[in-house]
Amino acid sequence: MSPCARREPRPSTGGDSHTGWDRYWGTDRYGTKNPFLTAAAADWLVERQAALVGIDSVNIDDTSGPARPVHTALLAAGIPIVEHLCGLDQLPPSGFRFHAAPAPVVGIGTFPVRAYAVIADGRDLHVA
Repeated sequence: MSPCARREPRPSTGGDSHTGWDRYWGTDRYGTKNPFLTAAAADWLVERQAALVGIDSVNIDDTSGPARPVHTALLAAGIPIVEHLCGLDQLPPSGFRFHAAPAPVVGIGTFPVRAYAVIADGRDLHVA
């Protein structure tokens, strides 16, 4: 895993990767030399049966080449991926429920979602 904060998933929970890269959202730098997860990190998440994995970067895989080992491992295990998240630094270490509500589209593999977290105290937090 690239240097980033990580919440360890438990079965039926998710893991998020807060890299801080969202600070470059909307700039030319956002899409270049971005942080990503390694194949070993993907295997670790699969072994722990993460329900979902999110990252605050342009892609969960290294985009310097054509291989996509993280996408391949996570999706083969039935683990959805959410990329381009913002505001992960505002989430507590535990005590929140993440939501990624998709648009009603059919027949495509990638699409925008409305991502947000509901914190245990009842506050909603927009994270993407």
